[in-house]
Amino acid sequence: MASKSSFTPEEWSRLVASPVVASMAITAADPGGLWSLLQESMSSGWALLEAKQDAQASPLVKAVADDISNADTRDAVRHSFQAQFKGSQFADIKRKAIEELTAISSLLDAKAPDEAAAFKSWIWSVARKSAEAGKEGGFLGFGGVAVSDAEKATLADIAAALGNPAGSGAGLAET
Repeated sequence: MASKSSFTPEEWSRLVASPVVASMAITAADPGGLWSLLQESMSSGWALLEAKQDAQASPLVKAVADDISNADTRDAVRHSFQAQFKGSQFADIKRKAIEELTAISSLLDAKAPDEAAAFKSWIWSVARKSAEAGKEGGFLGFGGVAVSDAEKATLADIAAALGNPAGSGAGLAET
């Protein structure tokens, strides 16, 4: 069973950051208004909290969710974000986020093959929840669509980056 000790400190901080990276890709794909931006941004935090409390979550997902409360881990994640995304425009953020999720997928396959599928499915579900969190194209919360075409395309990109994890095909059909 994979754990924090299965990864280097840099790799671990990348795993911990992965739900936020997935959410960032969705937000960058179709940046809506302030309310939508807040809802989509908060969805990754809620996903970590849910995973922490979910008895059915895989051990690696639980370990990542538990470790976000560690100050050293949060600092490492913040530094990683700054190095990767500082000064980037939305289109660049989306591209970099997809590239990072592809790298995380490979990392999981190499270092946690028994738990890779469950972790990738979790990350994809975080992205889907982020896409569904805020309406796009409306005005003051009225009108608009739950998941825009740009977000649907980004969900497909994320699924491909993660090797099309379980649930990703069905989730796209539902959006």
